[in-house]
Amino acid sequence: MASALGTVGVQLVRQPGCGSCLPPCSLTDEDLAAYPGLANLLLGLTSHMDSSGLSVHLAQQMEEARKELQRCRGNWLKWEAVHRLLQEALRELGTGLSPRDQKFLEVLEQQLLVAELKRMLDLGPSLQDTQPSLLGLEASDLPELLPPNQELEQMRKHLPTELEKRLKSKCLALLGYYLPESDGAGEVARAAMLGTLAECLAAEKRRLRESQARHQELVGLLEQQKAAYPQVLLRCLAILKRLARELRLNAQSELDYFSTQYLETKCNAMFFKIRLEELSILLETYTPEKVDVHRMMRDKLQAALSQEEQDLATSRKIVSNYETLGPEFEELVKEYARLQAIIENRRWALREFSKD
Repeated sequence: MASALGTVGVQLVRQPGCGSCLPPCSLTDEDLAAYPGLANLLLGLTSHMDSSGLSVHLAQQMEEARKELQRCRGNWLKWEAVHRLLQEALRELGTGLSPRDQKFLEVLEQQLLVAELKRMLDLGPSLQDTQPSLLGLEASDLPELLPPNQELEQMRKHLPTELEKRLKSKCLALLGYYLPESDGAGEVARAAMLGTLAECLAAEKRRLRESQARHQELVGLLEQQKAAYPQVLLRCLAILKRLARELRLNAQSELDYFSTQYLETKCNAMFFKIRLEELSILLETYTPEKVDVHRMMRDKLQAALSQEEQDLATSRKIVSNYETLGPEFEELVKEYARLQAIIENRRWALREFSKD
């Protein structure tokens, strides 16, 4: 065998002075021998392309756009979190709050409604000429809907404290979910845990992303091996057939025996490697905690199924007992139902008379 590469995907390694490497290419030794300049051409492209196939300039633009999108998402999430906190606070209106808190929430609700109206009325010049205003309102009408300036000032002074209190409550709830043992800790310890909560969550997120990337990498490697091993085995089989034809007059039986042993060993090795990769992926995917949860779910479902089967058997037994009673029992059931209806009607009449 001239080379062990076969048709396995060949990835051009990074050359000195090149900024990136090309994506994996399915090249064989025959392809490289048939086109001598192909390898040099691909190596020359490594300075203009990255591993995903994009040009270096376009990849930089994509990275800048991704960072800008991430920044915009972060800003939007901050304001969205504040807005949701305010909406949750407004749901507490009329729930027995103190007069001060009740007044604060009413002024806050009125301020938010006016801001929402202003946003809805703030159309472009072209749309304002073609579409009527909402409910006949104009932007000049909105200041009349605002609360008095004194109430607005009091609300604005109290708003940071209220947001801080609610944000702290949310953070403590998140901390209790992420670290249940923190519920029994003191205020100082919980405050210290809150200081490192963001870093812990970011580290956990990075770990999950690395695990997902590793999983995808293992899946890709497994697929490559699944595609490569059969072709390698086919080439080995072709060589063995040629040797068998050349040596069958001298050592046919011995050659057949060794050929069979070789193929069997090669197949077993391939299956063992594939099984090893499969077990590695399963081991990373199904942790002991997930297996325990699945086992608990299966036990609960089996218990529920057995209970339903017992109930079904009981119901069938009752139905069979009813069926053995014959038509006389059906007449008694109808008479019982009729009497029940009469009793219910008379009870209703007594209740109506009692009302009068």
